Amino acid sequence: MVADARTFGKIAAANALSDIYAMGGKPLYALNIVCFPREADNRLLQEILAGGAEKCTEAGAALAGGHSIYDESIKYGLAVTGIVDTNKFYRNDAPRVSDKLILTKPLGVGIITAADRGGEATAEDVKEAIGSMERLNKYAAEKASAFEISACTDITGFGLIAHTLEMTAGNVAADIYCDNLPYLSNIKHYIDEEWITGGGTRNRDFVGERVDTSKLPLWIAELMFDPQTSGGLLLAVKAEQADELLNTIKVDDPKAAIIGIITEHRDNEISFK
Repeated sequence: MVADARTFGKIAAANALSDIYAMGGKPLYALNIVCFPREADNRLLQEILAGGAEKCTEAGAALAGGHSIYDESIKYGLAVTGIVDTNKFYRNDAPRVSDKLILTKPLGVGIITAADRGGEATAEDVKEAIGSMERLNKYAAEKASAFEISACTDITGFGLIAHTLEMTAGNVAADIYCDNLPYLSNIKHYIDEEWITGGGTRNRDFVGERVDTSKLPLWIAELMFDPQTSGGLLLAVKAEQADELLNTIKVDDPKAAIIGIITEHRDNEISFK
């Protein structure tokens, strides 16, 4: 996804730590999980692990060791253990009707990194995407803890639409405010140039007929199917508290936005406004 080994480590660690934040928890310690080719330069591994360690330190989580094996390609991640107050534990499938949906990071990192691999993304756009992926969801999660959150998930490989379906879970529905969606700079240009990822296509196939995007501009639909690495939190918060929480989150995550509302259950679980 990225060429720089330390950056790769930072993004992988932020991605792994996000699962704890999405449950309203605090990470306590982590184990490195590494697959590394026998013939590869060990200095790459040192940089990857250093990047991961930086993010663990930022998260306040101790690195307690890890496991490594030889493999044909480089793989790295963390197994993270955290703690959560059981009275404030966030499920990913229990939003309340009338709750507003806040997305804390911009969409589009899959598309930008695909364009970068093809040599078509600008340095500025790649830098913005990397900055988003490296940024911990710690800060948004800490701020959300003071508000009435009914459900939360982090937006990762399945993209916004599939993760929203995960949240509605056949019990409620959601209206998405397309004009409010946060996204990385120049993303429409890259989609218009057909930098559509294989993961985005698989997400579209997975969702199938459950969600009708046929009336949306193509670039908006593809943005919502785009798989995210270390994406933002999708928070369902009491409607009267949404603006205050958003303003608080935007201090550290300036592109955060209210992107929708939870409604009563209906056949079309996700509609677009």
